[in-house]
Amino acid sequence: LPGPPFTHQQMPRKMVYYGQTSCEQDTERYLDVVKYVFSCYKKEVPLVINTMGWVKGEGLLLLIDIIRLLSPSHIVQMDICDWKAMPPLTPEHVHFSAGLHTKGKQQSKCKQLGADSLESWKYPEGEDMSAPQHKLLYIHPEFPRAGLAGEARVHSGILRDMSILGYLGHLQSPDIGAVLPLHSLVPYQVPFNAVALRVIHTDVAPSNMMYAVNASWVGLCCIPEEVQCQADGPVLLTQTPVCNCLGFGIVRGVDMEKKLYHILTPVPPENLRLVNCMLLGSIAIPNCVFVGQQGVEGEIPYVTSDYNYSI
Repeated sequence: LPGPPFTHQQMPRKMVYYGQTSCEQDTERYLDVVKYVFSCYKKEVPLVINTMGWVKGEGLLLLIDIIRLLSPSHIVQMDICDWKAMPPLTPEHVHFSAGLHTKGKQQSKCKQLGADSLESWKYPEGEDMSAPQHKLLYIHPEFPRAGLAGEARVHSGILRDMSILGYLGHLQSPDIGAVLPLHSLVPYQVPFNAVALRVIHTDVAPSNMMYAVNASWVGLCCIPEEVQCQADGPVLLTQTPVCNCLGFGIVRGVDMEKKLYHILTPVPPENLRLVNCMLLGSIAIPNCVFVGQQGVEGEIPYVTSDYNYSI
């Protein structure tokens, strides 16, 4: 409501770095993340849950899982003009439909025989009849093309880049003046053995891990276990943890001799002390950050125009 998200960024009370723009490849971890974040909700204020726009096929089943998991008091369902594929998400529909990872309740025989009144919904013995029943607010737009995806993917990518740039803006001095290029800012030096590493979206051979992490956008996270390493590191996790994310950073360089990561981040030092894990996802640093750095002569690292598609 106050405008595009990048114009009014705030530090969330609880945040997890999922590391991908779509949850299609790992819906179970997505639900684990939703549970983890929702667990800190203390119900002292109303909560508005903004679900994603994936409502076809498995996306609809996942949405039913989320509704079942969070038990909202109201659901606002905005339909798409001239599209009848998505049913109204009534309490009855959610109650009896199977989700992607949860099962629906069995319908009573009188419902299966075709009695359609609401009074005919019978709950099996022992089931809590006071289970929360949401109120459905169903909005059907009358104007054509409402809700069609169109260029939504392109726009979401632009907004994502703007959010990253807005976040990186906190690295700049609050004094009004020239914007400093990132290569002129002093990075934090982090020993290899002080933080655990994990690539979320794909498998990377340990020997290639530093190539993958260098010049990357990372989530700065806190896992409950203490990071222990016998040697100088690096410490590699075998599974992706569901844990607190305290902010983000750019791995500006990797010093293999001194075994140090060079990291740029606006996260304040008191929070950085808690960071013991870096998660690398498929979220890329915006291209303009690489190609728009002033004062760089010659070839720009990690940028090429001479690209061979056969490789």
